[in-house]
Amino acid sequence: MIRKFALVFGVLYVISGVLGFVPGVTQPPHNAPPLVVDAFHGRILGLFTVNILHNFVHLAIGLWGILGSRSLAGARGFGRGLAVFYGLLAILGLIPATNTLFGLVPIHDHDVWLHAGSALIAAYFGFLAKADETETATA
Repeated sequence: MIRKFALVFGVLYVISGVLGFVPGVTQPPHNAPPLVVDAFHGRILGLFTVNILHNFVHLAIGLWGILGSRSLAGARGFGRGLAVFYGLLAILGLIPATNTLFGLVPIHDHDVWLHAGSALIAAYFGFLAKADETETATA
C-alpha cells in the first residue's frame, strides 16, 4: 500500500500540475493576495490558487512520487518528505505574511486544508503504515 500511495499521489500531483496550465480549468483569482510571479495565476476548478511556480512544484512532487513508488524505501521517503513539506506549507498558508511565500507561490485559502490533508495522509504512509508482503519482497 505504501508504494501505491506514492504512485497515486504522484500521478495526482502531475495531473494537478498540468491542469494549472490549462486556461479553461484555471479561472481568474478573486480576492487573492497580489503575487510577484503572476504568470498562470488562477484557481484550479475555482478553488485552489496556483501560479506557474506552484504548477512546477506540483509537477516535481508528482515525479518524485512516481519515481519513489518504484521501491519501498523510495515510497516511504516520499511520504515522509511530503508530510514535512506539506505540513509546513499548511502552517505558512495560515499566516498572512507568508501565505504567498513572499509573493512567489500562493498557498492560501483552500490550499491550506488540501496541504494539511495531504500531509496527514503522507505522514501515515511515510511513518506508520506497515509494508505488505509484496512490497517487502520487491524492495
